[in-house]
Parts: sequence; C-alpha cells; structure tokens
Amino acid sequence: MNVGSTDAVARVQAIQQMASSLGLGATPSSGFASALQSAEAAGGATATPAATKGGAVSGVAYASEINAAATKYGLDPALLAGLVKQESGFNPNATSSAGAKGLTQLMPATARSLGVTDASDPAQALEGGAKYLRQMLDKFGGDEKLALAAYNAGPGAVTRFGGIPPYAETKAYVEKVLANRDGFAASATSASALGLPATAAAVGATTSAGSASANRTSTALALDSSSSSDTYGSGSSLNYPTT
Repeated sequence: MNVGSTDAVARVQAIQQMASSLGLGATPSSGFASALQSAEAAGGATATPAATKGGAVSGVAYASEINAAATKYGLDPALLAGLVKQESGFNPNATSSAGAKGLTQLMPATARSLGVTDASDPAQALEGGAKYLRQMLDKFGGDEKLALAAYNAGPGAVTRFGGIPPYAETKAYVEKVLANRDGFAASATSASALGLPATAAAVGATTSAGSASANRTSTALALDSSSSSDTYGSGSSLNYPTT
C-alpha cells in the first residue's frame, strides 16, 4: 500500500472513532477502510520507476544542465554529476588521446549514435552522456556498478566477463564515480536540511580543467574481432576492447 492510501485509511478510521465517541449513531461503514486496503492489495505494489531520482545538485559547474539531463532520463543527478567529475573534471573541452571528448567523454561512435554532433557543447555532452548511462542501466538491470563499468570499458566487456571487467582502471573508475555520487548526495542532503544551496559539493567538484582528463590519458584502443569498426564508451588508458 502506498503512503497516500495509508493516510486515507487512517483518516477514515479517525472519522469512525470520532463519530462513535459523539454518539452520532450510524457511522461510516466499518468495511470501507478494509475495502480500501483490499483494493490496494489487489492492485499490487506500485510500479518501480526506471531509476530512483535523487535531489537536484547545485554548487557545481553546469548544475542546471546536469539536473535537466538526469531528470529527462530518470537518473540520480548526483550520479551523473559524479560521472562528469571523474570523466572530465567539469571541463567541456577535455579530450583524451583516444578521441573521447567533452564533459562526459564520449567516443566518436557513441556520440554519433546518441545524436551528439558537438561533444564539446556542454548541453549536448550531458544529454548524450545521460542517455548513454540510461541505456547501460537498462541493459544491466539497473545495476549502477555494471552500468558504470560498461560506460568505461564498454558493454561488451561487461557481458563477456559477466560483471565488472578485471581491469584496474575500470574497477577504480566505478568506485570513484560512486564516491563522487555519495559526496554530491550528502552535500545536497545536508544543505537541504539547513535550507541552503548545496555549495559544499563544489569544493571537490571544481578540479582543475584538465585534472580528471589527465588521469585518463589514452592510447588508441585495440578492438577484438567481435567489435565494431569504431570504439564505443568513454576513453580508456588501457588497450582492451570497449564494445
């Protein structure tokens, strides 16, 4: 039973008790509350949304665009912000030697498949990155760790290994993005409790323009025979397949 229905049942029961205490004779049918409960049970549990949405992030670069893209694709804004921090350090001009570009470090083939014509444009990069992350979440049953691993190493690698690929970079990537996410979420929660903007998150988010990108400097990626003619996913510093 959802919260709204629980409140409705409670209100009906309160009315029944009040009417009885005032000696008003006939009271609302005692079966009404039970009937409402039965109807709820018959209707089953409320459908779970595609993704649990967290609170909006603020105090970081491109916060409004991040929130808009996250909302559009049913993502936790803190998760998307955490990904952007790790991928590019919020630098829209970040480019890896493998060719990944922009805030969400999309590889050329990935960008094209997502309709992104200019990955250096913050709005397009965030739109494309959010859409791609949503696709990875859907592909791997909503598992954030697997979705992030696929974002970094490619969905093919996650499928082949039946989980997070045994690549040191990918394992570290997943942990760092989730840590970033937790930091943004905690800042937003604390600020909300105080009625203030979540600016605390900005302390860790405003890294130098190329810091995250420098940590992800890449060589050309080797593709196996099962992969396409281009590289999908974000840039990588290791020579492993990303499709």
